[in-house]
Amino acid sequence: MAEIEIYTSPFCGFCNAAKRLLDKKGVAYTEIDVMMNSAKREEMTKRSGGSRTVPQIFVDGEHLGDCEEIMEMDADDELDARLGL
Repeated sequence: MAEIEIYTSPFCGFCNAAKRLLDKKGVAYTEIDVMMNSAKREEMTKRSGGSRTVPQIFVDGEHLGDCEEIMEMDADDELDARLGL
């Protein structure tokens, strides 16, 4: 199974939507809260190529994007393959 990481903050509606989609897919993921952790936010920004908004989703170290991008992948029937399903 793929290693999935999602950078989030607690009161983010987009983060909750992305996690609901991943939960619906039945995949396990590691959630990294960046709200009070500037080092993790900086890590997220570097890994994502400069994106500073949450969520940012990674699969096996590859940046998939934000909530909107994974929703589009799902609508285009591309997300399952990217998640290793």
